Amino acid sequence: MKLSRRILPPAGQRGLTLIELIIAVVILGILAAAALPMAEVAATRSKELELRRALRDIRGAIDAWKADFDKAVEQKKIIPSINETGYPESLEKLMEGNDWGGLYPYKRRYLRRLPVDPFDQNEEGWGMRSYKDDPDSTVYGGEDLFDVYSQSTRRALDGTPYNNW
Repeated sequence: MKLSRRILPPAGQRGLTLIELIIAVVILGILAAAALPMAEVAATRSKELELRRALRDIRGAIDAWKADFDKAVEQKKIIPSINETGYPESLEKLMEGNDWGGLYPYKRRYLRRLPVDPFDQNEEGWGMRSYKDDPDSTVYGGEDLFDVYSQSTRRALDGTPYNNW
């Protein structure tokens, strides 16, 4: 049995040259520089989806509260006061629930927990508008809760301010 010898290149030709190494590092740097902004856009897009979902959940809960109020009034389960709009007094009322004078055999809760605004940097919470407030108002009237919005001053990827969503 004959053992074959490995033929090695001459000593000066082993491994990578300095130029090859520099070119490889430059190419990797260019690829990393291109990938970083894409990762930031993906993270922002994910937060935007979370904001849309949170706003849809809260607004849906407010609308369901109002629909149950109207149904309870229609079925004469409750008697509303003259100035009562039928919207909840606060976000907490959506989590506490209401039985609507026997419309439901239990307290119907509209939210399990209050969603967090993903763009809330100063922990200001959600901006709120009452039924009597102007549509673009940033000052909460306090009578009832008609709408919520993000208090972030940042702009979305499409250029619209988050507080206009």
